[in-house]
Amino acid sequence: MGIEEVLLRLADRVLDFDEASLVQLQERYLKKVSEFSPTREWERAIVVYFMINSVRVKNRIFNERVKDANEPEPPKPPRSQLKIIK
Repeated sequence: MGIEEVLLRLADRVLDFDEASLVQLQERYLKKVSEFSPTREWERAIVVYFMINSVRVKNRIFNERVKDANEPEPPKPPRSQLKIIK
């Protein structure tokens, strides 16, 4: 299995979690990220934090696009029947 397939499977698994559960974890990982140590655990914390953040950003973009698509376009102002004559 190649790197891309592994990453896509990981993305599928992360997308299966609900945002509320991820938000609860994000604060914990923000704290771990803020306390730098040159360890594998700190590196993993960075990756986890940004995976959570990426789901939140994806949801925000998705919701904005859906909202924009569902809003009717504003009515165009009526065209004036008056014409300038010189």
